[in-house]
Amino acid sequence: MKKLTLIAGLLFAGAAGAAQPGGNFGTHGMALFGGKEALYTSHLPMFHAPHDYQVILQVHLADRKLDAELRQRLNGKTALWTVDPEKFALDRLAPNAGEPLRQFKADLVLGHFERGGKAQYSSATVVVDKVLMYRQLAKDAKTSDGARYVQLGSGKQRFLVKEIDSRPDFDHIVAIASPHDAATGAITVAKQGLDETAAAALARALPGAEVIGTVYFDTADLK
Repeated sequence: MKKLTLIAGLLFAGAAGAAQPGGNFGTHGMALFGGKEALYTSHLPMFHAPHDYQVILQVHLADRKLDAELRQRLNGKTALWTVDPEKFALDRLAPNAGEPLRQFKADLVLGHFERGGKAQYSSATVVVDKVLMYRQLAKDAKTSDGARYVQLGSGKQRFLVKEIDSRPDFDHIVAIASPHDAATGAITVAKQGLDETAAAALARALPGAEVIGTVYFDTADLK
């Protein structure tokens, strides 16, 4: 196996060029994960418009009671939740957006909203606290020897999200328990192929951390 390397760096992976509001209007489904420390959503991208962006948000629910209940239900667990939002232009989440998206209505679904998941909360108001990543995917075929994961959170409860940089590729979100004083930068491991064995490599790359498990793994949308 190739040497595992720890890479320090900012979570924000860089924006594409200036986007015109309304250029990618549609239903932008997302994975939902987190817990008491924070809630996150990760856009479920594809290599075609209007979904050809990897976008990660830190969010909360406008309803405080619902927000607390959702955090308790998620709380670092690996059960898949997804967000089925109202339609909006994804480029309103770009760093340079003229009319940035502050909040949106969505159904919060236990399971995949397009693959048999069941809505648990309907028409919840999701408030955007931070845009942690906004980057356009390259459409051309490309291979990469390494798999780079950005790290979300700075306390004990953290998550790793793979940066999509190849075609074909895989979308992978991993829950971990980490020492409070552990580094928060991104990590890169040798690519294990389009499967979940990368989780084992991630465990070895994070001394003192425990890999809880995979929150989301998919290859179907990234062929």
